[in-house]
Amino acid sequence: MKRKALKAAFPYTLPICIGFLFLGISYGFLMQSKGFSWIYPFCTSLFIFAGSMEFVTAELLVSAFNPIHAFLLALMVNARHLFYGISMLSKYRHTGLKKLYLIFGMCDESFSINCTVTPPEGVDRGWFMFFVTLLNHFYWVAGATLGGLLGYVIHFDTTGIEFVMTALFVVMFLDQWDKARDHRPALVGVGCSLLCLLVFGSSSFIVPAMALIVLSFLLGQSKLEQEAKP
Repeated sequence: MKRKALKAAFPYTLPICIGFLFLGISYGFLMQSKGFSWIYPFCTSLFIFAGSMEFVTAELLVSAFNPIHAFLLALMVNARHLFYGISMLSKYRHTGLKKLYLIFGMCDESFSINCTVTPPEGVDRGWFMFFVTLLNHFYWVAGATLGGLLGYVIHFDTTGIEFVMTALFVVMFLDQWDKARDHRPALVGVGCSLLCLLVFGSSSFIVPAMALIVLSFLLGQSKLEQEAKP
C-alpha cells in the first residue's frame, strides 16, 4: 500500500523538485554567505520548512534579538496556512498519526496537490498525501543543505544574494496578480506597505504593514461578501 502510494505521488512532485532544489540551493548559499555552517540551513529547512520565512530567518539571526518582532513576523508571513488548514480538515480526517506530519509539512505546493488531486484507484488517500508532503519536504531540505555545502567549495562574490528573498516575493505577487480577477487585495497590500514604509522606515515597517493589511481586509470583508452574492 505504501509503495503504491509513493509511486502515485512521485510524478506530481517532480516539477516542485526542480524549483525547490534551485531555490533551496540559493537559500543555502545565502546562509553560508552570512557566516553560518551548512548545519543551519539543514536544520532550518528541516524544522521550520517555510521557504519565505526561512529567508526572513536568515536576517533575523544576524539582527538584534527581538522575540516579539520575530513571532509577529512569522505569524503574518505564514498566516495563509490558517486558511489552508481549515480547508483541509475533511481531507485529513481518518489519516491517523500521519495527520500530525501532514499539518506540520503543509506548504503551498503540497497543499495545491493534496487539495486538488484525486489519488488513483486503489491508492490510500492518507498515504498519498503523506508521500506528497514528505517528498516536497525532502527536496527542500536537500536543496538547502546542498547550497550550504557548496558554499564551502564554490567561492564567488555574494553581494546582492539577499535579493533572492525580494525576488521570491515579487514572483509570488505577480503570480497572484495574474491569476486573480479582483486586484483590490493586491493594491491594498501595496498601499499599506508604502504607507508604513513612509511612517516607520525601511527597518521597522513589515509588521505594522502586515497588521494594517489584515485590519483592512477584516473591515472590508462584509463589503466583499455582499459583492460576491448573485
